Amino acid sequence: MSRIGKQLITIPAGVTVTVDNSNVVTVKGKKGELKQPVNADIKVEVKDGEVAITRPSDQIHHRALHGLTRALVANLVEGVTNGFEKKMELVGVGFKATNQGNVLDLALGYSHNIVFDIPKELTVATETVKGQNPTITISGSDKQLVGAVCAKIRSLRKPEPYKGKGVRFVGEIVRKKAGKSAGK
Repeated sequence: MSRIGKQLITIPAGVTVTVDNSNVVTVKGKKGELKQPVNADIKVEVKDGEVAITRPSDQIHHRALHGLTRALVANLVEGVTNGFEKKMELVGVGFKATNQGNVLDLALGYSHNIVFDIPKELTVATETVKGQNPTITISGSDKQLVGAVCAKIRSLRKPEPYKGKGVRFVGEIVRKKAGKSAGK
């Protein structure tokens, strides 16, 4: 049996988990409501303040879905309880980030600023401190959406391997290449 899939998910106080007839798991909590469709073969049971996920057989397809479904439901519970947050930093001379509500304005060294609309389910905050790189903080209850938006922002100017300039996650290590060797 899957080591991840057989673990029970404990439901914290203030969170309700329901499964309807069409196998859609709905989780409600203080940070909002999230839904996740589940494969019809996988069985999701809610009892005694815990969620149990079971599979019908040991086929490769069912084994793969077992751990995946458990991780997705656990992320829903974590999201409506605590939420998720990712921080990014802009490394480069003249790189700036500002926001007006959920509209992010990025100056990334191109001839024009990039205006990026953040989905309404997420919140964005920018911070510029003298002597440090500007930071962008994306937070929300949906882990997949937070990650997708961060990946899209990072793709606007990926860190380059020679000087490390670009948009990166806080704490990300960029492997640098050696430049051209000088002289003969």
